[in-house]
Amino acid sequence: MRNAITDVPGVLVGHATRVGGGALTGTTAVLFPAGTVSTVDVRGGAPATRDTAALDPRYGGRAVRCVLLTGGSAYGLAAADGAAREVGDFVPAAALYDLGRGGVFDTYPTPETGAEAVRAAGVEVPQGNVGAGTGAMNAALKGGLGTASVSLGGGVVVGAVAALNAAGSGVDLGTGLPLGHDLGLPDEFPPAGGDDLSRPMPSVVQPFNTVIGVVATNARLPVYPLAAAGQDGLALAVDPAHGMVDGDTVFAASTGTHEAPVEEVLEAARHVFARALVHGLLAAESVTTPWGHITAYREQYPRTGAGYRRGTV
Repeated sequence: MRNAITDVPGVLVGHATRVGGGALTGTTAVLFPAGTVSTVDVRGGAPATRDTAALDPRYGGRAVRCVLLTGGSAYGLAAADGAAREVGDFVPAAALYDLGRGGVFDTYPTPETGAEAVRAAGVEVPQGNVGAGTGAMNAALKGGLGTASVSLGGGVVVGAVAALNAAGSGVDLGTGLPLGHDLGLPDEFPPAGGDDLSRPMPSVVQPFNTVIGVVATNARLPVYPLAAAGQDGLALAVDPAHGMVDGDTVFAASTGTHEAPVEEVLEAARHVFARALVHGLLAAESVTTPWGHITAYREQYPRTGAGYRRGTV
């Protein structure tokens, strides 16, 4: 197990990252094996999506080969053009707001960025300032891309990948720990590290936001409850979630090769999506651009963050 969404057999992830020259953005492609059924749950007041109506849960979702997570707000949705050419099919997409964080407003993903992300797809999933998480923020801290998975036995796996770009905080300011910290597997997340709480939070211009992600499984089940469970997991890791400045979007996918109790899979999906967001927070790295300095969790809470290991559990 890689503790990644790619532990679901047949699922692949690829990133394209743009940093420098005024850019701080990127795109993440999630590829599925043939026959995978997908749908989407969109919440909050400010979504930026493409072709999500084709996954309408009222009709049970639809088989797709790829979904795209991207920076660049509505402009970045153009990355789906390049991804669609690579996979030979339409590609639903969701975008988060990272415009200008590299210093230049109009540096956002393009069709070539989407195509590059598809071509890079594999089973290893780098985390942090990569792909759709490159320019992400979490309230006053740097956000990032994270992934997680869990095995339910009998070959059943649930996994998620998500970009943390939330207006609500992913940190419990009373303890300094990520909100989803207690959902971690044994030794997955570091314990509290002493006097970190004495550090004042950075002061930043509050940006626009949106959390976007994918939850996937090889269990056979209705896919819309799986997407809704991902949104529940988002609310476990971010407080508040689904606000008017958010466009929180969770895609769900089932390859349907295994049988498992539906409620057990949904509970796992809630936790695994929250854990993916915690990894996005912990794996993020501080950046300084003409937009300003964006402090990462491990800079803000160095004693706690020093215990974080990016990798398998």
